Amino acid sequence: MKLIQINRHGGPEVLEWADAPEPVVGSGQALIRQTAIGLNFIDTYHRSGLYPLAFPAGLGMEAAGIVEAVGAGVGALAPGDRVAYCSPPPGAYAEKRALAAERLVKLPAGVSERTAAAAMLKGLTAWYLLRRSYPARRGDSVLAYAAAGGVGLILGQWARSLGVRAIGVASTAEKAALARANGYAEVILADAPGFVARVRELTGGEGVAAVYDSVGKLTFTQSLDCLRKHGVMVSYGNASGPVEAFTPLELSRRGSLYVTRPSLFDFIAARADLEEGAGELFALIASGAVKVHIGQTYPLAETARAHRDLEGRRTTGSTVLLP
Repeated sequence: MKLIQINRHGGPEVLEWADAPEPVVGSGQALIRQTAIGLNFIDTYHRSGLYPLAFPAGLGMEAAGIVEAVGAGVGALAPGDRVAYCSPPPGAYAEKRALAAERLVKLPAGVSERTAAAAMLKGLTAWYLLRRSYPARRGDSVLAYAAAGGVGLILGQWARSLGVRAIGVASTAEKAALARANGYAEVILADAPGFVARVRELTGGEGVAAVYDSVGKLTFTQSLDCLRKHGVMVSYGNASGPVEAFTPLELSRRGSLYVTRPSLFDFIAARADLEEGAGELFALIASGAVKVHIGQTYPLAETARAHRDLEGRRTTGSTVLLP
C-alpha cells in the first residue's frame, strides 16, 4: 500500500510518497479502500508543526471510499458500502485505511465519493459555523473570508438557503466572481482600501452579525471592526498565523462583542451530532441548494504540489487527491 507521510515538520518538501503495510481491521473498525481524499488547510498546519505531530506521521482528515471489511461488533456497515468521514487522527492521505466505524457515514445514492471527499470536512465546517457557532437567522448579514475556497463556496450557498445575506472576501476579481455565483450577495477584495468602511456601507452603517474568519492574525482586528453591537467573531483558522493575545476591553469598546475559537471536531464528537450535520449537508446537496465545486484534482503521489498550490492561493473551491 502507498501513503503520504512526514518524518519532520516543514514545507511541502517534507511530504514523502512511501510504502506501508496494508492496515488490519480491528474490533469496531471498518477497512476502507479510499477512492477520493480531501485536501484542507488544517493539513498544512499539521505538516508545518503549527499543530505538532509525532513522527512518522500521516496527514489528511477526510476521505471517501468503499468498505472492504468490517471488524467484530460492527453491524451498521458491510463490505461494498460507500462511506465518507472527516475525523482525527490525521492519516487520510493513504490508499487504504482502517477507521472506527462510528466515525463513518454512509453516502446517499445522489452523492458521489469525490463530492463527499470534497465536502465532508468543508461542508460540516460551514454547518457548524452557520448553525452552531453563530446560528445565522433570516435577514442577518454575515462576513466570510476565503469566499472562493472550499468552505467559502459551500457557506455562501448554505447562507443563501437560510435567507442570510453573506458578504464574501476574496483575493482576486476572478475569485470574487466565483463567490458571487455561489451565494454571496456582495464580495470585497481582501486588499481593498477602506475595507471596514465598505462593510459598514453594505450594512447600512450597522456592521455584520457575525464574521467567519479563517485568516487569523492579519485580519482579526479588522474583523472585530466589521461587527455590529453584540456581534460574534468566529475565528476558525490561522492561514496567516495564530491570532495574537488581546485584551477583552477591545470587545467592550466595539459594542460588547463575543469571540469564539471553535473546532469542527468538538461539534461532531457525538455520533448524533455527526449524523445531524452530515444529514443536513447531504440533503442540501441532493436538493441542489448546495453544489460542491471541485476546482482541481491531483494524484495522491503529487500531494506536495497540491500543498504548494493551496498555500500559494492558486486553488479555488475544493481540492481532491486521487489514490
